[in-house]
Amino acid sequence: MDSGSHQHAGAPNGLLRIEDCLDADGHIAAPAGTTLISLIARNVASVGDQVAYRYIDHARSEGDVSEVTWSQLGVRLNAIGARVQQLAADGDRVAILAPQGIDYVAGFYATVQAGTIAVPLFAPELPGHAERLDTALRDSEPRVVLTTAAAKDAVEGFLGNLSGVRKPDVLIIDEIPDSDGESFVHAELDVDRVSHLQYTSGSTRPPVGVEITHRAVGTNLVQMILSIDLLDRNTHGVSWLPLYHDMGLSMIGFPAVYGGHSTLMAPAAFVRRPLRWIQALSAESKTGNVVTAAPNFAYEWTAQRGLPGPGDDIDLSNVVMIIGSEPVSADAMQTFNKAFAPYGLPRTAFKPSYGIAEATLFVATTATGAEASVVYLDREQLSAGHAVRVSEDSPDAVVQVSCGQVARSEWAVIVDRDTESELPDGEVGEIWVQGNNVARGYWRMPDETRLAFGAKLRSRLADGSHTEGADAEGRWLRSGDLGVYLDGELYVTGRVVDLITVDGRNHYPQDIEATVAEASPLVRRGYVTAFAVPAEGPDASSQRLVVVAERAARTSRADPEPATEAIRSAVLDRHGLQPADVLFLPAGAIPRTTSGKLARRACRDQYLSGTLGGR
Repeated sequence: MDSGSHQHAGAPNGLLRIEDCLDADGHIAAPAGTTLISLIARNVASVGDQVAYRYIDHARSEGDVSEVTWSQLGVRLNAIGARVQQLAADGDRVAILAPQGIDYVAGFYATVQAGTIAVPLFAPELPGHAERLDTALRDSEPRVVLTTAAAKDAVEGFLGNLSGVRKPDVLIIDEIPDSDGESFVHAELDVDRVSHLQYTSGSTRPPVGVEITHRAVGTNLVQMILSIDLLDRNTHGVSWLPLYHDMGLSMIGFPAVYGGHSTLMAPAAFVRRPLRWIQALSAESKTGNVVTAAPNFAYEWTAQRGLPGPGDDIDLSNVVMIIGSEPVSADAMQTFNKAFAPYGLPRTAFKPSYGIAEATLFVATTATGAEASVVYLDREQLSAGHAVRVSEDSPDAVVQVSCGQVARSEWAVIVDRDTESELPDGEVGEIWVQGNNVARGYWRMPDETRLAFGAKLRSRLADGSHTEGADAEGRWLRSGDLGVYLDGELYVTGRVVDLITVDGRNHYPQDIEATVAEASPLVRRGYVTAFAVPAEGPDASSQRLVVVAERAARTSRADPEPATEAIRSAVLDRHGLQPADVLFLPAGAIPRTTSGKLARRACRDQYLSGTLGGR
């Protein structure tokens, strides 16, 4: 990995230098007592008049811009924090149920600064996710809820229906005067205490709270800055990702490390008109470097619906694009590259990455200056746990996207789940992670914490081990993801719980989903789920395959039978599987997580209960 010797803009007096976060051996070791809150205080003192966060509001107009400088942010943190301290004690939970915007950013940081534990959630207006919000509130039991005047009625209505738990006090962020900050008492923030609870997206199981410490946050942001070459202080962020999502929080976190700024917009504003994202990236690209992040569907959606019009002045020449949060799609990158290459998008712009909430976020990414790379592996061998290369045109080829190298001061090993031993390169196993960025555990789930965060590696490879430099006696995080190393790069092949096992053979759902998407134009690309359900009858111990697809645009009246037969034929031919059921649903009917990913678990649950698509 990078050694921290980049040429980059020097740090203004008083600001953190990334070099100060490295020890003599180049390992990440932040100065004692360093937290995001202490770094924000540095920014207030050193670059107070510079913009910290910009929010582009598309709710009532086409781009109403509001900004907050570091000094203004510092004032708001003291004011909000003082009110929080009046209602909550040290270590109490404070939930943020606010719309996307600067008030959300201020509320999150103020909660952490006050010595309480932040719980970044969302306003109840988010459709289809009331159950997740209910689960998180019952689990975290916040003493206080922060919201805005615009969302107050919805929040209080939701809390009023929350039975069996103590009703939290509600504070309205944008009604708290700056003068309240005079009573703020600075809290001592031990770096090993919990900063916030990051609730998982719920794509594979009900959401759980991950305990993210101050040390983990700081370590992971420095890892991200070093890995993605964000050392130039003229690098800024653009993000529409939800601020309650781990990747969304990181996009507001890295400017705090070195006094940069991020431009934000609402997820709904992006979905309705993805060109807004491109325009915001272009505006920053014209004046410096810009980094953004999104999952597969966002790049596919933008290539379909976000192309600039004739005469639009779009410049993407200085853009870095992180793609992650699920196995990275080569098609998504290729489609986006083709659509936006005419606007200066570099071939090195895409940075396929791997991250999980239990590691705060960031684990691995593609090297600076390198193009995203793919390999083609034999499907049968991959199902058996072996990564064997084949030619691109092989009928048995499965494309896999490299997630590059693991971040500095972080270790990821591929482990045989049965023997808990490290596997050699080319063998598929579970990804285990170690580093100071790993979370403390799951909130109020001691047994699950011991299982996931307390793994012990029983044996390491004598040659070619990926544990070099790791704590030999330390515990490892079981990621629940399957992966493989090839030529020193990490490839993520899928989730353990998503594997479809039929007749003793494993199948990756995303591989089947890709086959389905290619089988018929009736299928809405990127909106397919494949999962296994118990078989019926005397062989109930086995599993059967179910495929659910959304209809493509302008196909609502088309007869699905030819498409269904084409899908059955393609899946049988390529995977040796006969789908037991193929369903077509209207666009938007497949359940999503709050981060926009298709939720296979929820889709399967609704299928089994007979409620999928309103059946």
